[in-house]
Amino acid sequence: MRILISNDDGYFSPGIACLAETLSKIAEVTVVAPERDRSGASNSLTLDRPLNLRRAHSGFYYVNGTPTDCVHLAVTGMLDELPDMVVSGINHGANMGDDTIYSGTVAAATEGYLLGVPSIAVSLVGGENGNFMTAARIALELVEKHASIKEPMLLNVNVPDLPYEQISGIRATRLGKRHKAEPVVKTRNPRGETVYWVGPAGAAQDIAEDTDFYAVSKGMVSVTPLQIDLTRYNQMDMLKKWLT
Repeated sequence: MRILISNDDGYFSPGIACLAETLSKIAEVTVVAPERDRSGASNSLTLDRPLNLRRAHSGFYYVNGTPTDCVHLAVTGMLDELPDMVVSGINHGANMGDDTIYSGTVAAATEGYLLGVPSIAVSLVGGENGNFMTAARIALELVEKHASIKEPMLLNVNVPDLPYEQISGIRATRLGKRHKAEPVVKTRNPRGETVYWVGPAGAAQDIAEDTDFYAVSKGMVSVTPLQIDLTRYNQMDMLKKWLT
């Protein structure tokens, strides 16, 4: 098995090192990740300048671009053979509910899926305790399970920041929803200019028992299948009438 690993925290992050070490037990692993932290980059591609691919002492490759750039470059130009799977992570922090729209971690997996490769995004919720090995073990289990699935899937996985033995299960979930984000933080830089920092994400709003938020709050791993089609089909008839 050939696995392409990427992330949005950068090639130097502890999460990606842990993931690569764990998955290398069952697969030929190639790591291609951003040269710096690109959290929140979403699915952006770099189109206004060329990309550089370099190799670190760790053997990991890094790119001066976004997570999507990394996977796109690897799959369409760098690798001699198509990988059997793309695994993105392990992200330092949650990617649940509305987070998935902004997440570079999810975006890297999405790019793999769009290129025809089964893909998994893995995030460690919170991350303060540093239980990356727990998330890596979960990723390993999911990669092994995926062999029995006959169609490509795009999975968003959120793992509680707990020792593996304290994980209380794994659950198929849907995305929950957050309240709107907190206001931007207004401050001044050393030159006296007004600058703004994007505020933190809002608290969870939709935390029903079938959501990712609920599962993680109960110490369970959340696994959500994602899709790319954004069409709102229940408004098609109304729109057709409005356009006539």
